[in-house]
Amino acid sequence: MSADRVVGKEVQLMATCLCDAFFDDVAKATVQVLEYLGCAVEFPEGQTCCGQPAFNAGDWPAARKMVRHVAGTFTGGAPIIVPSGSCAAMLFHGALLAFEHENDVPAVRELGRRVWEVLDFIVSGLGVKKWEGECRQKVAFHSSCHLRGSGSAAAAKLLLGSLRGLEWVEHAEPEQCCGFGGTFSVSFPHVSAGMGRLKLENIRAAEPDLLVAADMSCLMHLRGLSEKLGRPLPVKHAVQVLRDALSAEGKIHG
Repeated sequence: MSADRVVGKEVQLMATCLCDAFFDDVAKATVQVLEYLGCAVEFPEGQTCCGQPAFNAGDWPAARKMVRHVAGTFTGGAPIIVPSGSCAAMLFHGALLAFEHENDVPAVRELGRRVWEVLDFIVSGLGVKKWEGECRQKVAFHSSCHLRGSGSAAAAKLLLGSLRGLEWVEHAEPEQCCGFGGTFSVSFPHVSAGMGRLKLENIRAAEPDLLVAADMSCLMHLRGLSEKLGRPLPVKHAVQVLRDALSAEGKIHG
């Protein structure tokens, strides 16, 4: 990623499709955490998808159309904060690949400079290295595939690890994919489920109280599989853990 990324405390929130459909509390937690840190959060109307499903399916013309829509919706120069490593990676990495031979490359590169996954923004953008509050649970962290190449996994572990009472539990094959892969889980459901079951076995063997990640797609996949197998696994997005720690301390309300 470029070192000259856009920072500032006037930010725009891209809530993502998964927040809209399944994880509305992650969007709420993101706003609460950012406002606690002194950010003014704008939510641009008309936002839709980052374009990753079309990009991954090889329909790059459709992906480019969606990226252009993102650029046209998130106008101005403010940082764009995304509570999803996957969607963020699409906009600062995948989009550049999709526009490699297009005239829009400078605009897409500038869009990518503004995009941050929320945990990476807190640590690398705002310089916050420690979090207040506690989380007296044994926590397993899933470092999703799309966090690679960014500072998000390290940022999440740094902030969560500073909470009083939190105990990390390490599980086998931590870099292994959960199997979701977006449209991969639709095109190859049996392979996807098999990968997810292996991931769950490794996580359960560590006996965590809670599974945390910075990608809602992974959490949705693993939670759904665990419920289908009759052994539900509690999951939270990392930003929810940070918000809940503040709430328990009375530092934020609602």
